[in-house]
Amino acid sequence: MDKTYFLTQSTSLTIVITISLIFLILGIYHSNKFQGLNNYLTANRNIGTFSLTTSLIASALGAWILFGPASASTWGGMGAIIGYSLGTAFPMFFLIFLGKKIRKEFPQGSTLVEFIRKKFGKSLFKLILLMTIFYMFIFLCAEVTAVAVLINYISGTELWLTALIVLLSTLIYTLYGGLKASIFTDNIQMIVIFVLLLISLIYINSFSGSQFSFEFIKEKNPHLLSSEYIPGYTAGLTFFIAVAATNLFHQGNWQRVYAAKDYKTLKKSLIISFFVIIPIVFYMGFSGMVAFSIDPNIRPDLGFFSLLLKEKTTLLSVFIIVLGLALTISTVDTLINAISSLIVVDGKALFNFRKETNYLKFSKSVIIFLSIISFVVASKGFDILYLFLLADLFCCAFVLTIFYSFYNKNISEKTAYIAIIIGLIGGILLFPSPDFSKSLLLGILIPKELITPFISQSLLFLSFLVATLLPFLVIKAKKI
Repeated sequence: MDKTYFLTQSTSLTIVITISLIFLILGIYHSNKFQGLNNYLTANRNIGTFSLTTSLIASALGAWILFGPASASTWGGMGAIIGYSLGTAFPMFFLIFLGKKIRKEFPQGSTLVEFIRKKFGKSLFKLILLMTIFYMFIFLCAEVTAVAVLINYISGTELWLTALIVLLSTLIYTLYGGLKASIFTDNIQMIVIFVLLLISLIYINSFSGSQFSFEFIKEKNPHLLSSEYIPGYTAGLTFFIAVAATNLFHQGNWQRVYAAKDYKTLKKSLIISFFVIIPIVFYMGFSGMVAFSIDPNIRPDLGFFSLLLKEKTTLLSVFIIVLGLALTISTVDTLINAISSLIVVDGKALFNFRKETNYLKFSKSVIIFLSIISFVVASKGFDILYLFLLADLFCCAFVLTIFYSFYNKNISEKTAYIAIIIGLIGGILLFPSPDFSKSLLLGILIPKELITPFISQSLLFLSFLVATLLPFLVIKAKKI
């Protein structure tokens, strides 16, 4: 069996342990000088342009970029790639405007949920807080699973071993150093990620020759580039809505909004991040289309690896592991600190424990508990894409109501609550079953024979669209 892998298990494990330990040591060493709750939550609100930019990008680009865009491009074509790219980058653009507003109105804040708690009552606040934690927990499971599957693919290493090493090392330095440690390690991780992605582009372009081109894809799979390919539009809109909505609720982004030393630094960092994220995600998606055009029988999510590891060289296998680890750890430390900060800041309003409760210690206990569940999920290799899509649906139902309310002072808690619940119900009725063949409304309540092929093939898109727009229509109808 070993000969079918690119590396031996011992070599692979040595790399995983070494890289994880390097970031652990760097994170603890750097954060030794920056203790205290303010550093843990907002890095003392003193982060400069370079550190903030690399941290925003590294946090946005997890190991999912190695699998997701490539897979989506094989059936959604150019539309899916554009939607994925813009959806990942769009929150950076949005935060330029909303970040300014929130920093001005709530300068001592550290979470988005904290801001919402000030505007709305406790009922809606609790719902949003739990949804945000749920989404980031699913994200955590996805990242750890992705890197475990990647290293298993390269060396046959048991999933639980990779998951344990990555989670344990990241937990240690993040729970110790907080946001300060996360941002510092993000800086190093982003440099590693950028250099390795650039090398991979040069290598693939050199060894694939004319195949790594739009002309080759047009020759083999012209529909993927066609402006008349309808699934490309629905896929693009689906990914844009889902990815953009979820990232707007990512507490890691909001921590960095507050961590910037001033608004000028924040704006500059967000603009640079926006323009860096788009080509990176586009490149990963494009590699999937090329790989699919070369061999239609490849596993869609392994498109990037099939191009890079075509020669099965040891050096490139090591390269992939380091890239995967840098992407994963940079995202996992962000998620750990983001969830912890939510519990520290908003836990008192949610749980209402005794006055002497130390919410920082409590948050660390919760994070360890959630990490154990993530470890179990990753070690079993569960496909959590469906659960991820469900988390996306929840974010879609919240997004317009919450962010529109920042600019419309007349939206009451009751109106917002009703709008969100109606959006959720509408989205869930259309949300596809695990095999994506039917939904509760279309296929079960309404016979499948009465549904047009376009609708039955676009259930995910329609569920996200309805969940996003329906709350806004409810709010508008309330005014009439």
